[in-house]
Amino acid sequence: MSVRILGIESSCDETAAAVVVDGREILSSVVSSQTDIHRKYGGVVPELASREHLRQIVPVVREALEKAGLVFGDLDAIGVTQGPGLVGALLVGVTYAKALAIELGKPLVGVNHLEGHVHAVLLEAHRAGLKPELPAVCLIVSGGHTLLYEVTGKSNGADSDATLLYKRLGGTRDDAAGEAYDKVARLLGLGYPGGPIIDQLAEQGSEAGVGAKSPVDAENNLRFGPTKMSGNALDFSFSGVKTAVLYHLREHPDLNAEIEARREALAAGRRSAAQLRPLCSQHTLNLISSFQRKVVHELVSRSLAAASQCGVKTILVSGGVAANRELRTTFEAEARQGISVFFPSRELSTDNAAMIAAAAFARFSNGERAGSDLDATPSLPLGGAS
Repeated sequence: MSVRILGIESSCDETAAAVVVDGREILSSVVSSQTDIHRKYGGVVPELASREHLRQIVPVVREALEKAGLVFGDLDAIGVTQGPGLVGALLVGVTYAKALAIELGKPLVGVNHLEGHVHAVLLEAHRAGLKPELPAVCLIVSGGHTLLYEVTGKSNGADSDATLLYKRLGGTRDDAAGEAYDKVARLLGLGYPGGPIIDQLAEQGSEAGVGAKSPVDAENNLRFGPTKMSGNALDFSFSGVKTAVLYHLREHPDLNAEIEARREALAAGRRSAAQLRPLCSQHTLNLISSFQRKVVHELVSRSLAAASQCGVKTILVSGGVAANRELRTTFEAEARQGISVFFPSRELSTDNAAMIAAAAFARFSNGERAGSDLDATPSLPLGGAS
């Protein structure tokens, strides 16, 4: 008998709800983004995020049910993100989900947001008729996270109800990759969020293409050297890349005028790549391209190293930065023969509730239930049984 789960996601700045059947079939997926609210601050303001979640969660859940053609009584369980994330934002989703579960008499399942991103890849693979082989290495890369995990299961395949186990292999020691994108975009006057606009403009820089190992801005000799860290070779660091851009701008004050022009364009509502491109010199485009090439190289090289270390043939890539076009093409170009790389669709890469419902189904199928004491856990680690 089919299991219909309502997923609720409110870990950061998207209020989302979705109905998923058996962890595989998406009946509806609704996301209310807060990008416009946080844009003028250059990043997410936690207090504003919590307030907006309070306003949006009821209409978003109702819309998800309407699009699925269901009523509350048709649901078999409710899954909700309990962490990691912003504590105030998480509390809105958890509190609403608990109240709904009690009122409806339905089982409640707490879900780790990071595990949701793993299931986003499996959801997409199922829709394409594919079955990623486990064990696998999973790269979760977003504005708040850059992490590598080894994902194993009881079965040699990615069944949606399989018990999954996670072993942390590495993570960022400072900025997450998406955070570095946002900070560099702010320095360059490109607006928020920075990832999509940098990805589009990078194609027009001198470093556009696939395969460069040491990004170089040929015009201005900006070089991003290898990231050197002691300890875990699978850890990431993006603070130095961001700082290199900052120092380059200080050394080239001639770029200040165009940065200010772009900021004025943003203030006037001109935010698209097509609108900002005429305000970018080739110098700036080369800088953007070099920055992106370095970040992508770090992500791809460490993921491939992790796959080699674990002896696996599958890499799963998820999170908001997984929508980056250069990241996708570079993985395809550099993945060794015999290594398969799986991405979610761009809609499932960013925060959504379909992935939460899918992850909840896996836990629900294994008999896990949350009680009335379920609480938001902003630093919830990923590990143990899924």
